[in-house]
This record gives sequence, structure tokens and C-alpha cells, in this order.
Amino acid sequence: MKFHRLSAIAGEVVAATQRRLPAAVRAEAMAVPVCFEAKPGADLLAEGWEPDILGLFVGRAHADETLAAEPLPPQILLFLENLWDYAEGDLAVYREEVRITFLHELGHYLGWDEGDLEARGLD
Repeated sequence: MKFHRLSAIAGEVVAATQRRLPAAVRAEAMAVPVCFEAKPGADLLAEGWEPDILGLFVGRAHADETLAAEPLPPQILLFLENLWDYAEGDLAVYREEVRITFLHELGHYLGWDEGDLEARGLD
């Protein structure tokens, strides 16, 4: 599937997921940009990230004041071709993996771990 189509679908999934978040979390989720890339670039691979990574949070976490000098603004990266490959071309699986990956990376932004997401019903 072409990147522009994967991007359109991912945008719909992220927007729908944001709308379903509790109000306080929704406000925070809307404050962090979500960027779609086909695959991780050479710079991320050089940092040691796996080429099949599904998503990544970069920048200063919302809850972490100690990294005020972080050079990157906070953002969530979703690697759409990797998500599509992971879903093995199944559109329903792709949508679900976009949702799960977005929530996982949002958790990093908010300073939460997997247990925190689960406790809030956001897994």
C-alpha cells in the first residue's frame, strides 16, 4: 500500500484514538505532534534502533523537567511501512497496531510505563 494511503489511515486512527481519551489525557495528547514516516532514517539506525521499529517518542517527556536542554521538541514518530509489514497487509490489524503504537509512545511522552497505560485502560 502506498505511503499516502497508509498516512491517511493512520491519521484517522490517531485522531479517533485521541478523541476517545479521557479529557485530561486528551489535552496532553493533542499537545504532542505525531509524525508519520515510512521507515526509520539512517540517523535513527545509526543510534542503534532496529530497522523494523514501529514507533518512537523523541524529545523531552512531558513529566520530565530534568531534560529541559533536550535538543528535539517532543514528538511521536510512527513508522507506517513497518506497521503495515507487521500487520502483514491486513488493514484491520494495521489500524489496531497504529492505535496501540500511538498509545505506547504517548505513554512515553507522559512518563508512563506499560502498567500505567493498562491501569488507565489505554492499552
